[in-house]
Amino acid sequence: MPADGERSAAPGPGAIAGPERSLLRALRAMPAGTVAPEAELATAASVAPDVARGALQRLRAKRLVAVEERSAPRRTVTARGRAALEGGLPERRLLALLLRAGPVGPDALAAAGLVGEERSAAIGGLRRRGFLAPGTPFSLAPGGPDPTVPLPEETALAGAAADPAAPMPEPVEEALLRRGLIARERVVDRFWAPTAEGRETPLPDEDDDRPLLGPLTPALLGSGAWAGGTFRPYDVRAPVPFLGGARPHPYLAWLEEFEEILVGLGFTEAEGPLLETEFWNSDVLFMPQEHPARSIHDVLTVRGAAGRPPPADLLGRVAAVHEGRPLPGDTAPVSRGWRAPFDPTISARPVLRSQTTAVSARFLAGRPAPPFRMYCLDRNFRRESVDATHHLEFAQCEGVLGQPEVSIRHLVGVFRALAEAIGVRELVFRPGYFPFTEPSIEGYVRHPRLGWIEVFPGGLLRPEVLRPLGVEGPVAAWGIGVTRLAMVALGVSDIRELFLDDVARLSQGGG
Repeated sequence: MPADGERSAAPGPGAIAGPERSLLRALRAMPAGTVAPEAELATAASVAPDVARGALQRLRAKRLVAVEERSAPRRTVTARGRAALEGGLPERRLLALLLRAGPVGPDALAAAGLVGEERSAAIGGLRRRGFLAPGTPFSLAPGGPDPTVPLPEETALAGAAADPAAPMPEPVEEALLRRGLIARERVVDRFWAPTAEGRETPLPDEDDDRPLLGPLTPALLGSGAWAGGTFRPYDVRAPVPFLGGARPHPYLAWLEEFEEILVGLGFTEAEGPLLETEFWNSDVLFMPQEHPARSIHDVLTVRGAAGRPPPADLLGRVAAVHEGRPLPGDTAPVSRGWRAPFDPTISARPVLRSQTTAVSARFLAGRPAPPFRMYCLDRNFRRESVDATHHLEFAQCEGVLGQPEVSIRHLVGVFRALAEAIGVRELVFRPGYFPFTEPSIEGYVRHPRLGWIEVFPGGLLRPEVLRPLGVEGPVAAWGIGVTRLAMVALGVSDIRELFLDDVARLSQGGG
């Protein structure tokens, strides 16, 4: 391969195949300083257009020809427009019907095929121009325009079909575009010329049309055809396609890195089922059964499945807390509760998990000995309106931190450590509310386009959550919105891009 700035050696005559040879001869016959349109060049060289296109690109890779691309808008008649040319515009069909049958009602329009969008276009267009009399039945207006004269849209559409570059009044063109009868597209025309190297490269004799052989195959060896042929030389300067190997999805790879950070901070992983019951998803977390606060999590219920009830003693303890009664063995209630009857049938209803806090509840129900640090990074589902920051499916990183004298300051410290580890510097906190933590905080990070978004909610679990589970001592808990956090870290402005499955786009730069 030649060094930078060094002129490459010209390809030998045998390196130029038949079509390439014909095209280069045709280009050399052109006056110096001129360029030839690709279609005209193919005709002059007696080469099919598709063959000429490939051969010219090969000559370009060998630096024997240069190309000039000119992009220009071009008007085309759509399939709907061609159908209108053959069968007539809706306005013309309605005018023809009125000229033939006189005043007609809506049923006659339907019988003539004028329904829906075409019916509205015909009636509206003709009334605006004064062709139709007011009201029904539909009839021609006395003294109106001549219904036999071609409409401007008819004339323009026929002209566009005959010549895409034909002039057309702008209002008429815009009307045809709105109706989908024509379309605008940018077309690239290529103009070719030989390079200085292309003019100097020697060509084979006119009668030397021997085909160039490619790879040496068993068939060539067996037939002996290789002996009388000329092998096509390799051009080490020719560009090669980029072949990317298999790799993880950028979002999944980022989630794995986030988990490694948590493990490095001393947290161990816990898991839970995606198909949960209302008990673990909400009841054990002191979320009222029949209360507007429950709408914080708009859960997706599941039909055709039976929920598995929790242990009876645990169900009784949670019910006592909800109703404001003392726990078994206690003389005073934990709190006033929700002052509403607790319904065990609601607890057994199956739902898609709306928060990984259900995993924390199951973990705490095992009464782990403090100190402990647990996390769960998994999927959740809610009935959301999908937009740039909301999705029906999202990942959440749940965590609990149990140790003596744990406080909100410890929780803020964990959030700051996680944000710093992934490169997020702008982080603010403010007081928040959640039914199962008190006090509660909300942490916000700045997205470069979406502004401040909440990703770090958490707090200290309430006694109404811990006491029924048999946990003594304070426990900090959180449910980090890692899907939104990934948007900030990966520079994504729409949450739907994180679920992208377009292999071509992902290969071009998706992580």
